[in-house]
Amino acid sequence: MALFFPEGSSQQFSQTFAAAKVISAMTNANPVVATSTAHGYTTGDPILLTSLWEDATDTVFEVEVIDANSFKILGLDASDTNFFPAGSNTGTAQKISGFTAIPQVLTISGSGGDPRFTDVQLLAKRNAIKAPTGFNATTVTISMAHDASLPAYQTMLNITRALRKVAFKQVIAGGARTYGYGYLAVSEMPKLNSNQVNAVDAAMSLLGRAVSY
Repeated sequence: MALFFPEGSSQQFSQTFAAAKVISAMTNANPVVATSTAHGYTTGDPILLTSLWEDATDTVFEVEVIDANSFKILGLDASDTNFFPAGSNTGTAQKISGFTAIPQVLTISGSGGDPRFTDVQLLAKRNAIKAPTGFNATTVTISMAHDASLPAYQTMLNITRALRKVAFKQVIAGGARTYGYGYLAVSEMPKLNSNQVNAVDAAMSLLGRAVSY
C-alpha cells in the first residue's frame, strides 16, 4: 500500500498537442493495444485519445510502446464489447508535451464524477428504484494566490477568453499522476479576506475521463 499526501504536488496544464496519428485499430483487451503506423511514441508519453468509443474519447492516457507501429493504451480496458464495439475501434492519438505549472496553488478540490441515478417508479411496485445512468460531470477547482504579473496566469487568462481546451496533469509527491482534458477557466477577480493571502479561482471542466496512474 502506498500513501500519498498533497504537500509537494504540482498542478499543470498543456495546450501543446502534436499532429494527430491515425489509429487504424484498437483491440478489445485490457489494456487496449493500438495500431498506428510509425507513431514515434516513447513509453510513458501522455496522449489525447479521440475515438468513436464514447467511454474513451477526449481522454488522456499514458502509453507503453510495443514496437514502431503499435502501443498499449494504459488504463483503458475495452474488453467489454457491449461498450467498446469492435466495429468502431479506430481513432487518433496526439502526444501532449510542454506542460506548464499552475502557479501558487493554495487548494485543489474535485467535484462531480460521482454516480448518477434516475428514479424509476413501476406502477405495480410500491417502492421506487434508482437506476444507475452514468456519472456526473467532473470539475477540478483550484485556488491560487493572486499575482497578475505571472506569465502562467496571463496564459491561463488567454486560454479562458479563447475557450481553448487543454490537457491537465496532477503530479503527487511520490509520483502518482492524474490526467484530464477539457476547458480551463480562471477568474480575474481576486478574493480578499482578512489574514489570508489574496486568491483567485480557476476551474477545469473535463470532457472525458480522469485517469490516474
